[in-house]
Amino acid sequence: MRTAVIFGGSGFIGVFFAKKLLGIGFNKIYLYDREQVADKPFPYRKKLVQDEPRIIEIRGDVRQSIEWIPEEQIELTANFAAVHREPGHKDFEYFETNLLGAENVCSWAEKVSCNQIIFTSSISPYGPSESRRDEQSLPTPKTPYGSSKLVAENIHKIWLAKNKNERNLVIVRPGVVFGPGEGGNVSRLIKAVIHRYFFYTGNRGTRKAGTYVKELCEALVWVLDRQKIQQENFSLFNMSMNPGPSIQEYTETVCKVAGLRRTPPNIPSLFLLVAAYCIDFIARPLGITHPFSPVRIKKLTRSNNILPTYLIENDYQYVYTLETAFKDWKKDCPSEWT
Repeated sequence: MRTAVIFGGSGFIGVFFAKKLLGIGFNKIYLYDREQVADKPFPYRKKLVQDEPRIIEIRGDVRQSIEWIPEEQIELTANFAAVHREPGHKDFEYFETNLLGAENVCSWAEKVSCNQIIFTSSISPYGPSESRRDEQSLPTPKTPYGSSKLVAENIHKIWLAKNKNERNLVIVRPGVVFGPGEGGNVSRLIKAVIHRYFFYTGNRGTRKAGTYVKELCEALVWVLDRQKIQQENFSLFNMSMNPGPSIQEYTETVCKVAGLRRTPPNIPSLFLLVAAYCIDFIARPLGITHPFSPVRIKKLTRSNNILPTYLIENDYQYVYTLETAFKDWKKDCPSEWT
């Protein structure tokens, strides 16, 4: 019986990756997480899990030693557990979850004799830059999240180094991952465009590395299989469309797929940033959540121009374009496009 465990499995990527593994011959997938899918406000994600008896949820916290031992031999461990939303957490929380989680997952894999790990890192270790970055670029993280992810990568590399002859490790650095049930930046963009409150901030040409969640799952399996064929034990790759779409390309594609005609206005970023600080100054003491965080506004004008050089050089064949990804998303979950 082919069995896999996905830590952080109740999250957006974890649920889709579980479905992908079942589709390529795995018989059982354990989702290990602090929260179960039913605890989260994403109906589409809940349905994916509830309709599949081969997916089993285990409640646990990767920040603590993992004592749970499955009865089956585990073929593959995927570590997707992370504190990642920026802003939204205190600095120490990124390190607490991302570092302790990496250490505990690697210790658990060693305990159950699982010799394959997939780890989702991030493009954040590269740091903000308008210049192009690829897998050979020197990481220069500027945030607690980016720093914690870079250290977590090295924790997984230490696990690999303990037994290079037997173990295999794949590390992926994805840009923004979008799709049904995401509830993140691209979901907010779609709603903003459809409901006419989206506007440019002098950032039409700002590139944002991104990938459709199903494409990410395809690439993870492809890299793992290629690694076995080439008899290699380690791969690190960036995951993004090539090139990463600009804000204008995201916006125009949303309009095309939704069948809309929109001409978003352009508001100077300085004006918007001042407004965001004013809103935040009033809302924060009152405990009011809002989408106009100054951190998010700054991110809107910064490019994440990350190249997926590993995939390009090894002739990975993309399944989705931005347009076909959005169409597939709309087909699977039309309620998120209204």
